[in-house]
Parts: sequence; structure tokens; C-alpha cells
Amino acid sequence: MDYQVNYINPEIKLSCYEGKLFKTETAFEDHLLVWLISGETKIIQADESFIFGAGSTFLIPRNQLATIINYPKDGLPHKAVAMHLSAKKLRGFYKDNHTKSKFTTEKIISFEKHPLLESCLNSLIPYFEMQNNFPENIALLKINEAINILRTIDGNIDSVLNNFEEPGKIDLMTFMEKNFMFNMSLEKFGYLTGRSLTTFKRDFYKAFNSTPQRWLTKKRLELAHYELAEKNRKPIDVYYEIGFENLSHFSFAFKKQFGYAPTKLISNIQ
Repeated sequence: MDYQVNYINPEIKLSCYEGKLFKTETAFEDHLLVWLISGETKIIQADESFIFGAGSTFLIPRNQLATIINYPKDGLPHKAVAMHLSAKKLRGFYKDNHTKSKFTTEKIISFEKHPLLESCLNSLIPYFEMQNNFPENIALLKINEAINILRTIDGNIDSVLNNFEEPGKIDLMTFMEKNFMFNMSLEKFGYLTGRSLTTFKRDFYKAFNSTPQRWLTKKRLELAHYELAEKNRKPIDVYYEIGFENLSHFSFAFKKQFGYAPTKLISNIQ
């Protein structure tokens, strides 16, 4: 199998991927702490991209749109430990650890190598070999240990972990112009802009005079055309970054929109 995942409990997992690449587009409901053992991870957000190599540890904040692409590298699979820091667990932790938030961030947070953090995450590896269910009280201890270490090595992390606000109603046009390339469900777009699905569709039509599906496809294809024509990129390197699930669907939609296949732009450049 190309992809395998092993859970200690629902919030702590070890994943291993040996295929060409594994891509997902998401806005996690929980903060996700990731320790990359081998391979490479590319994370694309609206304003910035990040590339993490073996040994990296990083936090993906909740409710942040991102395209995540995992690659094997140097003959080794993409292998990572991931720990979900759920609102329930964090509320329990901060009930006895009162803090004041100074600022918040929407960006991926990367942590410098630190012996405490490496030791904590490395200590999880033997537990994935257990055949029986992992004791919940020990899982909670490991999660609390990770939170305490993050607070020790990053003085600003409380402002992220101790923020339980849900997305409020924001300007729809600004948000969609910034995040159209992420292949989210309309329900998720609605949630992230503080709207029900019905209200999202209604407000979207008022803002753009178009249905979400038509507008999103048009915007993604226009971005693809720019990437191919102006940056000399190849279709196979573009389609998964601008919201399409496979190359054939992208090529079909591109030709329908512009009247020629995306490969024509490559031949014109050459």
C-alpha cells in the first residue's frame, strides 16, 4: 500500500506515504502539530508557501485554508507524527493555566529544533507498535506534555492555542478573492466567512453576480493561465495548486474556457 496510518488514539497518528505525492486541501478543525520524520511537506497558503524537510516540527493553526502536498524524498517515504490539539483538550489545559493573548497569527508556525520537543515526539514512536488500545490517560499526558513544551520554547504560542473564537461574519468578496484556489466545499467556505450555506450562496451572488461554482472555476483557470503563460510552469505542476483534483479534468476545463489545451502555451514558449 502507498499510504498507511497508525493511530495511538484518535488525536495522535503516525502516517507513512510511499507514492509520488499526496495532496490534501483543508482547514483543520483542530490545531495540528506535525513532526516530519522523513520526506518533504509543501504547504501553500493564500499569501505564502512553506517547505519543510525531515526533522522539521510545525503547527498548522485551525480554520486556516491550506493546500498540503507530501512527498517522499531521498529514497525514504513521507513519514510523520501528527498530534491534534483539539479545542476540548486545550480548554481543559488552559482552565488551570490562565493567560492573556497578545496577538494571533494565521500562518504556519515552525519551531526550531529543541531537545525537549524532539524527545517528546520521538517518545511516541514505540507506542505505535502496541496491539491494544492506548490508555486515554497516557495519551492526555503526552498531549499536555507537548503543549507545555510549546509554551516553553515559544512565548507567543498561548495566543494561538488559547483562542477559541469561531469565525465571525467577514467581508465575503475580500475573503474569496484571496482564497479561491482552495478546493473547499461551499459549506466550509460559508463557515469560514461566518455564514450558513444558504446565506453564503445568497451573499456570493450579490457580491459577484455569479454562482460560486462558476466563479471559482473561472478564477482558478485564469490563475492557471497566468502560471503557464507568464511563469513558464507545466500543467502537471500547476493543476493541484489551483484547486483541481486531476490533470484530465483541469485540461478539459482549460480548453473549454480558453479554446485551446494548456499544453499549447508550453509549445508557444518553446
